[in-house]
Amino acid sequence: MNYTLNQLQVFLKIVQTGSVTKAAEELHLTQPAVSIQLKNFQEQFDIPLTEVIGRKIHITDFGHEVAVSAENIIHQVYAINYKTMAFKGLLTGRLKISVVSTGKYVMPYFLADFMKEHSAIELMMDVTNKSRVIKSLENNEVDFALVSLLPTSLNFEKLDLLENNLFLVGNPSSGFDEEAVEEGLFRDLPLIFREKGSGTRQIMEKFIERNKITYAKKMELTSNEAVKQAVMAGLGYSIMPLIGIKNELANKKLKIIPMKGLPITTMWSLIWLKDKKHLPVPLAFLHHLNKEKAKIVKRILH
Repeated sequence: MNYTLNQLQVFLKIVQTGSVTKAAEELHLTQPAVSIQLKNFQEQFDIPLTEVIGRKIHITDFGHEVAVSAENIIHQVYAINYKTMAFKGLLTGRLKISVVSTGKYVMPYFLADFMKEHSAIELMMDVTNKSRVIKSLENNEVDFALVSLLPTSLNFEKLDLLENNLFLVGNPSSGFDEEAVEEGLFRDLPLIFREKGSGTRQIMEKFIERNKITYAKKMELTSNEAVKQAVMAGLGYSIMPLIGIKNELANKKLKIIPMKGLPITTMWSLIWLKDKKHLPVPLAFLHHLNKEKAKIVKRILH
């Protein structure tokens, strides 16, 4: 046997995601690169680790046994790294955060100085939609979650970080002037929504329902970046968080369309399970945020 740590990590991610494609995305590798690693790993065993039925990959019973061992090995390697850093007097460990997709424009600002100060800490930040973020918190898979809509199904504690303002935006060539548009004009506007499970979509749908707005067309895209690109291309209009479109507004690739009832203001909040016993790294991060939050917010807003 001559398998590598990288092969163990790749195989474990395939088992966790149930897909070579999804594993490649989460590992930030190409699909062919992941397939090659899986092939090289499989060649070291006489018993199949996976089987392909139709177009779907399935993990064999033996493959699941190997995955358990792989996870244990990887944890031991991390433990060695942490102990090495600890002997140097450095704060070590993992900081695990799940972030709603538009939160990727926010969270790095609150992490930057902390990660620079504690270079031995390993950051694991998963960016996904709100429903998956809440699920990972509920399963105690992460230390913190960043959300703009607070969950109703969990007992949690929170730290408010930054206001989240959402505006109606469109392509600069749209014919709307500086005066607020009337709700009736939505009948002629193709509206672009995020996918189900997205916090931004929930906010947008509540606004439409509250104002009894009717619209003629609807598009659904699965990421904030995809919505942004579609709006810039002139495919339609959407309600989007200001934090994610500042550059496009400054470069006149997007424009805010004034409308009664907008902007909608929510709060970016870091949340964690009530009574959770934080390890030293998450505790240190909370201390950092409580101490430096005002400075970070000022930096973001200016």
